[in-house]
Amino acid sequence: MILDGKKRSEIRLERLAQEIARSDLHPRLATVIVGDDPASHMYVRMKHRACERVNIDSIGVELPTDTGTEEICREVRELNEDPGIHGILVQLPLPSHVDTPEVIRSVIPEKDVDGFHPLNLGRLFSGNPFFAPCTPLGIMNLLSDYGVEPEGLHAVVVGRSIEVGRPMAALLLNSDATVTICHSRTRNLEEETSRADILVAAVGKARFIGPEMVREGAVVIDVGTNVVDGVLCGDVDFDRVREIAGAITPVPGGVGPMTIATLMENTFLSAQRATCPGAE
Repeated sequence: MILDGKKRSEIRLERLAQEIARSDLHPRLATVIVGDDPASHMYVRMKHRACERVNIDSIGVELPTDTGTEEICREVRELNEDPGIHGILVQLPLPSHVDTPEVIRSVIPEKDVDGFHPLNLGRLFSGNPFFAPCTPLGIMNLLSDYGVEPEGLHAVVVGRSIEVGRPMAALLLNSDATVTICHSRTRNLEEETSRADILVAAVGKARFIGPEMVREGAVVIDVGTNVVDGVLCGDVDFDRVREIAGAITPVPGGVGPMTIATLMENTFLSAQRATCPGAE
């Protein structure tokens, strides 16, 4: 079975647009991008297009590559203080000279719709999330949409980044899965991954996960985006692994669209909370 993130995200965005229309709220998302990285600008454009589709207002703050940490934080603080802004997203990665953790901390948790502020990560890891990072939460939504319940299953997450691997493991744990995190120092990686009922690949290496690393019938989630010979591919060797997996996400069209849909949902949730604290 193909876990079609594009199809499910379309359904979610349509439903969200209807909810926003009925709500009489006017959600607004601000994006902050530093530098001229083409991929980052493409991702930001995709997010603004999604905003238009669901009737979320959006503004974009674009800063030159040599912008310093303090100036970026000053721009973010102005957005924090604007009551008309409900969500703030700082596009990562930032230029190497920028103190990225400091910039992330400058976004107030209430508007941190990307879920990266330390307080929001802390709440996630304590089992009481406020906002969760959009890619891991989007994966959980995709699993739910296809009726995959993690409770009681063995989930293996390959990759320990703060953007995906660690919060992914926390969300799975919060859903009562038994979770193993693997990384570059894991011994007998193939042995670990081949025991997974749910396998999440987030290592940033093209076609790294082969069929010998996957248990027959497993649910395989591919978070990777790599370009090989001009072709976009994931961290999973899709054509070979799909033959033994019970379900698998494609690249493109799997996790990526769900990430954007989840960002839109988080922004609307933030607008609801601003009007009615405690909304979920």
